[in-house]
Amino acid sequence: MNYPKAIGPYSVCAKGCNLVFVSGQLPINPSTGDFASNDIKELTRQSLRNIEAILKEQGLSMKDVIKTTILLADINDFASVNEAYAEFFSAPYPARSCFAVAALPKNARIEIEAIASCK
Repeated sequence: MNYPKAIGPYSVCAKGCNLVFVSGQLPINPSTGDFASNDIKELTRQSLRNIEAILKEQGLSMKDVIKTTILLADINDFASVNEAYAEFFSAPYPARSCFAVAALPKNARIEIEAIASCK
């Protein structure tokens, strides 16, 4: 498995109605079980690599993503997150929401979830 296991009673991925829902991915390196880095850009990349691995297992790619939600511990990371995020997507970009939250599991700085089309 090239992505971390769920840290609670939920599935990392669920299919339905020609959609694949990928649960929020923390920036955990599946090889080490630790956060990928302290750098928000690298943390963003790791969360997206985890999503990419989950989608690949479903026969999909990042091109199939139609919606993402980003949760940030610090909204001041927004610009840096955008830079790393842009490495994984091209036009037409998925719809996206981004929120600052009080806290994330394991004191993570970022969590990203995705919805992909499997039509």
